[in-house]
Amino acid sequence: MDRTIAWFFAFNGISTIILVLGIFIFLAIIGLQAFAHISPFEFFFSTNWNPTSYVKPSWGILSLVVGTLYIAIFSLIIAVPLGVACAIYLAQIASPTMREILKPAIEMIAALPSVVLGLLGLLILAPLIADIFGLNSGLNALTASILVAIMALPTIISISEDAITSVPKSYSDASLALGANNWQTIRHVIVPAALSGIVAAVMLGLGRVVGETMVVLMVAGNARALPTGFFDPVRPMTATIAIEIKEVVVGDVHYQALYAVGLVLFIMTLAVNFAADIYLHRQEGNK
Repeated sequence: MDRTIAWFFAFNGISTIILVLGIFIFLAIIGLQAFAHISPFEFFFSTNWNPTSYVKPSWGILSLVVGTLYIAIFSLIIAVPLGVACAIYLAQIASPTMREILKPAIEMIAALPSVVLGLLGLLILAPLIADIFGLNSGLNALTASILVAIMALPTIISISEDAITSVPKSYSDASLALGANNWQTIRHVIVPAALSGIVAAVMLGLGRVVGETMVVLMVAGNARALPTGFFDPVRPMTATIAIEIKEVVVGDVHYQALYAVGLVLFIMTLAVNFAADIYLHRQEGNK
């Protein structure tokens, strides 16, 4: 029985690796063909993305990458402090009754369709942002970041809470016995002990942020120009693929270029996860 279970989990692990490699190879086979027609320097460093121009098509994705980073960074600035603080509250401070009320409410956010959240942002949040900051339009990186942060919160809260709850009670008992109060125990003992799980939660939240399409498609403004601030409209890479993939001819340069954009997005996500893995291994080595 033990051998069967071991083989089962090994099969699942190997299948996951094969699946990820298959996605990467599929994107690379089609996406790299675009560079037979597009200069890599233009693709990565030009800010002008206009593949449908009748005069001269432009293939620069720098503005798309910057737009993606704007939304990812600002949404994490919002979601990580709120998510970790909420996880600490649920795991260490909240009463059992309050915990039973809050946990289903947080999980309901994850079940909310992204198109519904985007519609709420379009009808309520965007006009509110425009009124507060005196903008002509609330369809910008800030609005998209707030909505995407809301979508990332359930992932960050749930996994961070599990990590904090899994810290042995003897840690907090020893800290309290040495004279530390509850806040000092949480800050200097429990959170550092659960840090690897919290970082994993943030990385999964980042994956949700970077890969979100519908919300940013509806409220980010979809401007292909290079943004200079969070009040500028942006078009992330996911939105670009979703908007244009239905209009292209399969196999042409535009089609290949969109797969190249997807390949860049895949590599960005992989690099973030790889960096997080290195950080976690270093943390474990320092313990």
